[in-house]
Amino acid sequence: MTLNDYQKKASATAKSFDNVREELVCWSLCLCGEAGELANIVKKITWHGYDLDVAKIKDELGDALWYLAKAASCVGIDLDDVAMDNLEKLSLRYPQGFDTERSRNRGSK
Repeated sequence: MTLNDYQKKASATAKSFDNVREELVCWSLCLCGEAGELANIVKKITWHGYDLDVAKIKDELGDALWYLAKAASCVGIDLDDVAMDNLEKLSLRYPQGFDTERSRNRGSK
């Protein structure tokens, strides 16, 4: 399955909106909420002594992907394009792989 395939299938289970701005706000806030849930799991593993639960992490990542797909869809962006553009940007930024010094001194790139 491609990211675009996932994006199309995700739309079948989504609420409808009449206003793109309202829709973008909804999906963006929901994406932030899922990122917060993932962060909470990591916090509990790191500082509260919880065991690593890969299934819970996978579930939260799936929810985040769903909201990311919806945020992209509502403004007409394909996730395959997002992924390709991001990899291209990172390969230009770090042509030999990640480098701490390049990261610190990359300016506004």
